[in-house]
Amino acid sequence: MANEFVIIVPARAGSSRLPNKPLAQIDGKSLLERVHELAQSSNATATYIATDNEAIRNHAHSIGAEVIMTSETHISGMDRIAEASRLIGLSPETHILNLQGDEPFMPLDIINTLTSHLSSLTPIATACVPLSNPEDIASPNEVKVVRSLSKRAMYFSRSVIPHEFTASHDGFLKHLGIYAYSNQTLQELTTLEPTDNELQERLEQLRFLDHGYNIFVEDYACVPPIGIDTPEDVERAIEFIKSHE
Repeated sequence: MANEFVIIVPARAGSSRLPNKPLAQIDGKSLLERVHELAQSSNATATYIATDNEAIRNHAHSIGAEVIMTSETHISGMDRIAEASRLIGLSPETHILNLQGDEPFMPLDIINTLTSHLSSLTPIATACVPLSNPEDIASPNEVKVVRSLSKRAMYFSRSVIPHEFTASHDGFLKHLGIYAYSNQTLQELTTLEPTDNELQERLEQLRFLDHGYNIFVEDYACVPPIGIDTPEDVERAIEFIKSHE
């Protein structure tokens, strides 16, 4: 069976560090437009923008995107795309890729292959890349993941994991915030109660582990993509684009 999947991009305006983030201009195009173009260039059978904001909806329509209007009460992007998938009428078996609206440089290889790692034993799939810079390893803004030999997630943390007894900086993995699951699994995840680990680390994926869901973590040999969270990230993105023209 072909690896068929749809992409749903959660897009909200309420970012404290970068207000109206989806509409932020990056070298002549909005952040949302760049993410939508990335999704459209993938192997996904359909791409949807899920938002609760009229300005974002209007802009998305202007760039030819299909928009699903969702509730204003959602706490997370996962909750938003779960509602969007219900409104679209996706079947329980449909594979969904949750592509964050602030990831315009997510490698296509990750987007096109992540859902292929879903199975009855690993109903959630995500990605990681090598992490070797000592400052990044120590930074709580960089989420680290430890995997088993079968590539199942054992733990995610903002702390330095695993503990380093040497100064080699080898073996660290940066978790990338991209997820794949079936619609059925997605709907189940939204019903789970938050857990202490999740609240302490402020990492939603720990809720899944705590409730017994296996997460497959595929590693990719690429440079960590630039995510857009601050005005400084916008400047970095512009420099990245210009350096690759």
